[in-house]
Amino acid sequence: MDGEQCRCEGDWTLDGIEALDLQPRAIRWPAGELWLDGSGIQAIDTTGALRLLNIVAELEQASRSVRLVNLRLEHEALLDLVRERRASAGAVPPPPLVRGALERLGRRVGSHARHAIEFLAFIGEAATALARLALRPGRFRWRALFGNIETAGVHALPIIALLSFMMGVVIAYQGGQQLKFYGANLFIVELVSLTMLRELAPLITAIIVAGRTGSSYTAQIGTMQITEEVDALRTIGIRPMDLLVLPKLLALTVVLPLLTVFADALSVFGGMVMAQVMLDVNFGDFLDRFPRVVTPTSFLLGVGKTPVFAAIIALVGCYQGFQVRGGADSVGRHTTVSVVQSIFLVIAADALFSIILGGVGLWR
Repeated sequence: MDGEQCRCEGDWTLDGIEALDLQPRAIRWPAGELWLDGSGIQAIDTTGALRLLNIVAELEQASRSVRLVNLRLEHEALLDLVRERRASAGAVPPPPLVRGALERLGRRVGSHARHAIEFLAFIGEAATALARLALRPGRFRWRALFGNIETAGVHALPIIALLSFMMGVVIAYQGGQQLKFYGANLFIVELVSLTMLRELAPLITAIIVAGRTGSSYTAQIGTMQITEEVDALRTIGIRPMDLLVLPKLLALTVVLPLLTVFADALSVFGGMVMAQVMLDVNFGDFLDRFPRVVTPTSFLLGVGKTPVFAAIIALVGCYQGFQVRGGADSVGRHTTVSVVQSIFLVIAADALFSIILGGVGLWR
């Protein structure tokens, strides 16, 4: 040490880290400005550079002014790099903002409102595509339509048949317990037929299709979003709305009323089986009373709601598919949202139909 100048010598590397930690503690540093001469440093690595910077920091904390002089260019560059990395690593991120309950509520409402507006825009785009298809029907892809009819309709028949039959059995059993108590066994026909044909069969069928077909629409389009196949379609001049949405929308609009009629028949058959087993109302008596109970209006009102349900399921499923971003977790999340939203909107639409038809006197 020479006055206010201290000479750093030797190898400042990982091999001599113990000496680098012990030697500076034995030095009596002078007061005032101190110069650290680095001309004697033969080799230095990141460990030595970090120790040298720590020595400078400790001296500065002791109210001394320290300067590093006579460093080689490569040593000085390494010190600058270590100093920069240490500063960035030691930066403390700002604390997260604590939002109040009212702000969180406002953000959620704003997010839902934005998605609702985007969904309405998607419906408008689909309507425009349908109008364009009506003007040029020769451009429609019939193979995609028939493929979706097979997937959404024919493949869904077993599950629709099973659940509809079981629903008819359950309704007949639950209602038959009360009718048998009052000796009104024959009224099981009204209970099963009107309940299933007007409300439960269309609703249950729509819910099954929403969980089965609507989710597959979201997963298919969402996977195409991730693999950039949708962007590829746009690149080659094919509108995704024409290829991916319209065939699904039209196929489900055709299929769901047919599935509902199928569900009507199976649910009534289930009710007939339970009526004969529990209430001694045989098939002949049931079928004899059935045409007098179920009018064509009741049947058509139940089936007439299903195209609206089909449009809701198809549009929600396709819209959520186009919202997928990122990876597979996004596909699963939007598929779940698609099923939940479809079922909610189907039930809301069914309630709205009941109110409107009851108000005009048709729901009697």
